[in-house]
Amino acid sequence: METMAQIKAFRGLRFNTEKAGDIRTLTCPPYDIISEEQRKAYLQANPHNVIRLELPREGEDPYQEAGQVLQAWKEEGALSRDEQDCLYIYEEEFTVKGVTRKVKGVICLVKLTPFSEGVVLPHEFTLSKAKTDRFNLMKSTFCNFSQIYSLYMDDGNTRILLDSQSAGAPAQEFTDEEGIVHRLWLVTDPAVTAVLSRQFADRKLYIADGHHRYETALQFRDYCREQGLSRPGDGVDYVMMMLVDMAHPGLVVFPTHRLVRGLPDFDPKAALETCREYFDVAARPSLDTVDEELTALYDAGKKAFAFYCGGEGWTLLTLKDASVMDKLLPELSPASRGLDVTVLHTLVLERLFGIDKENMQNQKNLTYVKLAEEAVSAVQKGEAQCAFLLNPTRVTEIRDVAAAGEKMPQKSTYFYPKLITGLVMNDLR
Repeated sequence: METMAQIKAFRGLRFNTEKAGDIRTLTCPPYDIISEEQRKAYLQANPHNVIRLELPREGEDPYQEAGQVLQAWKEEGALSRDEQDCLYIYEEEFTVKGVTRKVKGVICLVKLTPFSEGVVLPHEFTLSKAKTDRFNLMKSTFCNFSQIYSLYMDDGNTRILLDSQSAGAPAQEFTDEEGIVHRLWLVTDPAVTAVLSRQFADRKLYIADGHHRYETALQFRDYCREQGLSRPGDGVDYVMMMLVDMAHPGLVVFPTHRLVRGLPDFDPKAALETCREYFDVAARPSLDTVDEELTALYDAGKKAFAFYCGGEGWTLLTLKDASVMDKLLPELSPASRGLDVTVLHTLVLERLFGIDKENMQNQKNLTYVKLAEEAVSAVQKGEAQCAFLLNPTRVTEIRDVAAAGEKMPQKSTYFYPKLITGLVMNDLR
């Protein structure tokens, strides 16, 4: 059994800006957070925007159309492959809560291994609809348009190596519409690739974002072998990834908040009363203090949520005794039992609200939003009965849950900022 991550450099497919236009108008955020209006706006600004390939909607068969467009763009020179194998060092610079941060990693190819081998590890559950869509796109394009985002544990050496290789001016640099600065450096020295691949030889990779695409890439590799389209060692045995040190000071994880809707006979007062069994329940007069109070409890290592069901005020729920989780979920590792989302799902949503796991997965009475303002607004507009605002999951918790061979509830993490799509692509042929 191989137990090591195998990485390698590759000849990336990139936009030729002289033919296709300004790189700012050619890239876009990940396909799964783009609305149809946004998609059309990107194509209106530049018909060569990568969204045309990554989220095809045109033609009788959009997937087939994407394959034909890709071929046409290669032929006309709008997209061309780098002459040499490269490692691509990618940095994002951004501002969160008034603090400017940078996160840097390396885009390379990683050999596909099933999760069961314990080399590449998932950290949360996935939904199957998205996998069918991505598989159809891969069948007609033979290309990775966006990179999977993975984390690794560094002894410091890789970060030093990447910093030394990106000390000069980047090959590309631009600021997107959200004010995030993107920089890309190309490293063509085979000696650097050799050092990097040795450094990764005994590391595990933890998927931060892109579980669906990873599972799809495995499925596609198997499909190509069955159909006689590939042999072991060919391009389809690898997938493009962005690898970032888990201890990188620039790494930011946002929480994903929970909205409850459509529960029959929902009574918020009664719901809060039942919470007293496990939680200290404290009413607060103003929403202005939510962030500050949750952050303070997060820093103190406490499990706490804001419960909101309309009006000016909110209720702070703080778990009284963490050991209750050991009794209720003895089969899970301490890492999984201690997650804020596990506490909320197990004690409140399942036990007190009667929303079971299947219901959560089908998003019947539970939906997810990224922004606290969005959650509050949904309750105020009557779209949801109540909202739970959460603290973010810690990066160390992601590592510990994945290392225990477990998965978090879906929508446990939101890495910010997302990686941009279209800076570099991986042609599998």
